[in-house]
Amino acid sequence: MNISVHKKAFGQKNPEKLKNRIQGSLRKSTAKTAKRVKQAKQAGTESRRALQYAKILSRMVQYDTTSYPYSAEHPAAVQLQGYRGYHRLLEELFPLVHEKLDKTDLDGSLLYFWKGKNHERPIILMGHQDVVPVTDAEWKYPPFSGKITGGKVWGRGSVDTKCSCMAFFQAVEELLKEDYSPDQDVYISTSCTEEWGGPGGPAIVEELRKRGVKPWFVCDEGGGIYTDPMPGVRGNFAMIGIGEKGRANVKFIARGEGGHASTPRKNSPIARLAAFVCAVEKHSPFRSEMEPATRAMLEAMAPGAALPFRIALQNLGVFQKPIELVTPRISGQAAAMLGTTITFTMASGSDACNVFPAEATLGANMRFVHHQDMEESLNQIRRLAAKYKLEMEVLDAAPCTKLADIGGTAFRYVEQTVMKTFPGIRTSPYVLTAATDSAFYDSICGNCIRFAPIVYGPEEKKGIHGTNEALPYNCLPGAVDFYKNLITDNQ
Repeated sequence: MNISVHKKAFGQKNPEKLKNRIQGSLRKSTAKTAKRVKQAKQAGTESRRALQYAKILSRMVQYDTTSYPYSAEHPAAVQLQGYRGYHRLLEELFPLVHEKLDKTDLDGSLLYFWKGKNHERPIILMGHQDVVPVTDAEWKYPPFSGKITGGKVWGRGSVDTKCSCMAFFQAVEELLKEDYSPDQDVYISTSCTEEWGGPGGPAIVEELRKRGVKPWFVCDEGGGIYTDPMPGVRGNFAMIGIGEKGRANVKFIARGEGGHASTPRKNSPIARLAAFVCAVEKHSPFRSEMEPATRAMLEAMAPGAALPFRIALQNLGVFQKPIELVTPRISGQAAAMLGTTITFTMASGSDACNVFPAEATLGANMRFVHHQDMEESLNQIRRLAAKYKLEMEVLDAAPCTKLADIGGTAFRYVEQTVMKTFPGIRTSPYVLTAATDSAFYDSICGNCIRFAPIVYGPEEKKGIHGTNEALPYNCLPGAVDFYKNLITDNQ
């Protein structure tokens, strides 16, 4: 053995160097340990914070705020009495909000005003108080229990949308506790009739119009942080809604001669309706076209797409036309993105199997795209129905909403706030197929953005308006932080 090498290896020739190396190693080890301890403490703090928020959300879920269209069975006065009780709960949960902000009650719908130092770029944070009725299906936990278990808050409204309402109320509450004063005006808007498109949203908009308020942007529900947002696309994406498709409920009526089923006739009302449905299903009468917003969405999703889908999305200049032509035939989701859709939902005919109906009807729900909006889409389906000697009645309809400018300052601001709050997340614009109260704000605001900072996985999406609605509460601290950032960075 070479003794000098051996000694050198153990630092005997230069003990000071060995000492420094050992001390350096210890410092690194200590620093790593301290970092891990700090991370563990932060994780523990976030865990305690999430549970604190979960308890607040649970209280909100426990209060039944089911809403119905006003009728003799569900009178407005009775429902309003229930909402006033919910308002008292909000006062208890968020005392500083109710002490410091100006609150206006518009028949149960609430508008809060937090005065800023300047008034050039007011923002509106939105959600709704009401929830849809509970179905008869068996729930894992009672639908208004607000049960906290398995890392989730269970109950109707936990996802749609008491979670986002809790988050922005809590964000303002915490900022007020820090004596923060916003640079710009902040409004909080919560309707109690959103789920059936009632008068709450329009009443708030009318109040804002009277005050001369022109929001820089509105931030409502509709988008969110979606896990695996499309087939073939993996990862978490912040889907920022920039508008909504139009919609209509229509009825098709086929008339003929009634009689006994023992003497059948050709082209009966039901046969004509059936032929019409088959024609629509086989060859959609609506144009499939990739609008700029849809293209921007697909390009944003490209990095998370699996091969060969990723190649197509990264080269839309080449593949746009094939996607427009082919994918709507194999994917209902793609059909909804690229064109007007029609879904047949209700049918009626004779009351007995052996009676020939003199009249048969068919109900359908339509969703219009911006390139083929309400009038054109309704005329298109009416012409096709006429070929089968069907009458068409429009029960109710609304055109597409305005689209927020994805290159504009408001959208970019929301997008940057998302990326600041959730580092590393990908963002994408998209157009909603559902309806929200923010559609009413088009008349006073050109940037109605649909984004709630909540993580929605497949189970959470399934629970919206369904059974066993529940929200994993570990996403709540990020939601509160998002609204804080949205308020404090608006200078």
